[in-house]
Amino acid sequence: MESYASVKQIAEGFRELTADEESRARALAKEASVIVDAYAPRAKYDAKTVVVCRMVRRAIDSGGSATVPLGASQGTTTAGPYSQSWTIGSGAAGEVYLGKLEKRILNADNRVGSYSPVQEMAVVQSD
Repeated sequence: MESYASVKQIAEGFRELTADEESRARALAKEASVIVDAYAPRAKYDAKTVVVCRMVRRAIDSGGSATVPLGASQGTTTAGPYSQSWTIGSGAAGEVYLGKLEKRILNADNRVGSYSPVQEMAVVQSD
């Protein structure tokens, strides 16, 4: 499956990506596209592109560094007498996920309804 957003689209309006980030962005865009299709298969293509770009940018931007572990939302480091502490967030740092705004963009938030496949089978006969 192709992704809904190219690396160029992801970088536009964000920042210039390094070669490693471009490679990661391609893989994350494919993953994000699968998530978007699973959540809102009938959403408009342009909306899917915007959402995939947002998801990938968020994942790349919160991807951690060599000194901060992936998934940490806060960290402390001291050199003397050796102290290190990290606060691990919801586990979503560095991952692609749909936020509330993305769900609204896909027009798939807070919808309540029902569907009965039996309804289609009902045959109305008139005399």
